Amino acid sequence: MSSKPKPRDAELNFEGAMDRLEKIVEQMESGKLPLEDLIVRYEEGMNLVKVCQERLANA
Repeated sequence: MSSKPKPRDAELNFEGAMDRLEKIVEQMESGKLPLEDLIVRYEEGMNLVKVCQERLANA
């Protein structure tokens, strides 16, 4: 798992959240991540989807 700090959801703009979501999808589709990491990425992705939905609703 990466120890790289992740930006807080509240600080992400729509484009930043979408970019991170795309990277997560690529990682998950690669088939190289263990199940534990897939679950972590899935949870992060779901949080990012919520961020994107909120940003769109506010636009």
